[in-house]
Amino acid sequence: MEDCNPFIALGSRLKGVKEVLTLGVKPNFLDYTPEERSLILNAKLILFPTYNYAQFFTTLGKRIFPSLETYLYADEKIKQSTLFYMLGIPHPRTRIYYRRHHKDILKDFSFPFIAKIPRGSSQGRGVFKINNEEELKNYLALTNVAYIQEYIPHEKDLRVVLINYDPVIAYWRIKKRGEFRTNLAQGGKISFKDIPEEAIELAKKWAKKCRFNDVGIDMIPTNSGWKILEANMKYGRKGLISKGLNIKEIFRKKLLSGEIG
Repeated sequence: MEDCNPFIALGSRLKGVKEVLTLGVKPNFLDYTPEERSLILNAKLILFPTYNYAQFFTTLGKRIFPSLETYLYADEKIKQSTLFYMLGIPHPRTRIYYRRHHKDILKDFSFPFIAKIPRGSSQGRGVFKINNEEELKNYLALTNVAYIQEYIPHEKDLRVVLINYDPVIAYWRIKKRGEFRTNLAQGGKISFKDIPEEAIELAKKWAKKCRFNDVGIDMIPTNSGWKILEANMKYGRKGLISKGLNIKEIFRKKLLSGEIG
């Protein structure tokens, strides 16, 4: 690759990688200079276009990374659950209730169960274990749309991070005592011990089905097999750092090798 023809990125994910020219995300396309607009429109690949621009480039027939689906389903628990069910991907029993149907929740679920804020929650925030009617009432005061999921007791879950559908790291997230969430932000611990290869292969298969090519797949083992909890497009760096991995260098190698391109 010639220095005069760098990879073009909009989002800041690869800022500092010398082979990538990061132009930033501007609210109006015409805010880019004529030269920048030319670089964008003539680029064979646009890296990290962000949600703002991913749909436009897809309509134009331009290749982007990550995929449009990776953006469309990010932080969208309701959409993810619907997609998993439609694709036949094993997923904890989940139902959505709009306000007029809140009264039906206890007809369908017994305590305890999981309730989540359906959009924009991450790092375990906006996730509740509901043990009684008072806790359910408090949760319903927070959201018009209730996202209710069966509670599957587990001490740990598995996160598999995939870049261009290639598993780059997998690790257990082990919950701390007295906590039902395994999120690292909620005190969870990382373990690389005894990672099952079958789970990694399943994560790869599921990511391809969903067309999520920059993602952390969270999954748990159950008596009926592995189930996907959710897909995280903001999968954090703690696991990678614990393993001595540099996310920008991983992307750089994949770009230069042509794996992403």
